Amino acid sequence: MSLEDELRAQGHWPLCGVDEAGRGPLAGPVVAAAVVLPPGSPLRHVVMDSKSLSPSRRNAIHRLLVSSPEVRWSVSAVDPSTIDRVNILRATLTAMRQAVLNLGVQPAFVLVDGNATPDLDCPCMAVVRGDASEPSIMAASIIAKVTRDGIMADMERLYPGYGFARHKGYPIREHREALARLGACPIHRRSFRGVS
Repeated sequence: MSLEDELRAQGHWPLCGVDEAGRGPLAGPVVAAAVVLPPGSPLRHVVMDSKSLSPSRRNAIHRLLVSSPEVRWSVSAVDPSTIDRVNILRATLTAMRQAVLNLGVQPAFVLVDGNATPDLDCPCMAVVRGDASEPSIMAASIIAKVTRDGIMADMERLYPGYGFARHKGYPIREHREALARLGACPIHRRSFRGVS
């Protein structure tokens, strides 16, 4: 029995799962997703931690989630300039809070992947590695990841030469070499080490 199942058995419904994508990259936004996944939904048996899925499988599950009339979901992004101004943790919590507020339904309880929770008018619980144990957080991890990957593919067209569509802004060798060669572009996080 998952923590979600226990909370629902105690009367907490709707229950929302929240996760983010993009805390570690040197470029691009941080994106958060909030998901209410009904207890009887067959999608609860399909979702997994987004990091454990191939891109094609992740995209296929994303399509199922966002097209399902029984799933409530929302995403929110915080841009690099705000990340630089307030720091990545506060930007992440802001994106999470906004994603929950955009759901269109007031959750009775919110489960958040990680060790910090946003400021919300309902009970929240941080669940370390929740994206590997709680179906609604798994669903949120998939939606956040696919959404952010799409944004970074768009950024590749706006700012060619950095390889954003491949590495999504993470600090791999290809990206560091492009930064050294081209300098930072408008979507780079100037406050992050390695971005000049």
